[in-house]
Amino acid sequence: MSKKKDEKPFEEPEAAAAQEEEIKTEAAPEAAAEPEAPSAEALLAAEKDRYLRLAAEYDNYRKRSQREYQALFADVRADTISQILPVYDNLLRAIDTPCSDEAYAKGVEMTMSQLMTIFDKLGVKPIEALGKTFDPALMNAVMHTEDESLGENVVVEEFQRGFTLGDKVIRHSMVKVAN
Repeated sequence: MSKKKDEKPFEEPEAAAAQEEEIKTEAAPEAAAEPEAPSAEALLAAEKDRYLRLAAEYDNYRKRSQREYQALFADVRADTISQILPVYDNLLRAIDTPCSDEAYAKGVEMTMSQLMTIFDKLGVKPIEALGKTFDPALMNAVMHTEDESLGENVVVEEFQRGFTLGDKVIRHSMVKVAN
């Protein structure tokens, strides 16, 4: 006569039926409260919206990456050209220095011509400053002179030529300004 502890004592069938009925009525309101499953059209519209957003996000990423690449390329090109500008300055000094050897002078001039051709192909333009009105965005005034025969803020001497690459100034012109 040993009874196990988990066994339930005998219940009357009527009480068990009443308890089951009570459980069913409690579960029924919960089932009715659940939202209806979304239709296939609603699911398709949601997935289409998600796909379009993802496609737009990828397109924006691709465009941003392309702009960053072009900006980096322009910066590297400008930096490289600024490293070559001292060579230009030295060639200009060599041309301005009197020389008795005509072949040497011709070789220096040809080298300068070749460098200017390369600059032109790369889109590097010299800043024309001499005789122009002083522009602080393109020029750096290192000297000032008073001369009534010249106009206001006119560049009278250029000490070092400046260069631009597109809209970007690679090196400002160093100039002497009158008045």
